[in-house]
Amino acid sequence: MNWRDAAACRSEDPELFFPIGEDGLSRQQIEQARAVCHRCPVLTDCGSWALRNGERDGVWGAMTADERRRRLGRLSGSNP
Repeated sequence: MNWRDAAACRSEDPELFFPIGEDGLSRQQIEQARAVCHRCPVLTDCGSWALRNGERDGVWGAMTADERRRRLGRLSGSNP
């Protein structure tokens, strides 16, 4: 079984996970998406996939695109 088959977001509106920004009113949308992520049995698989595949948009594994970029920077030893 693919990890996506067990994802809690499968029954949610995909737009929830793709806010137009990461500040202001988008913060509420991000927190709503994270609430879904935090009840998901494949949270780690989702986040790992997004990091490995360079996913540039949306909330994956409860991480925003900026958070993923920062994490990748720390993992690679660079200081973004």
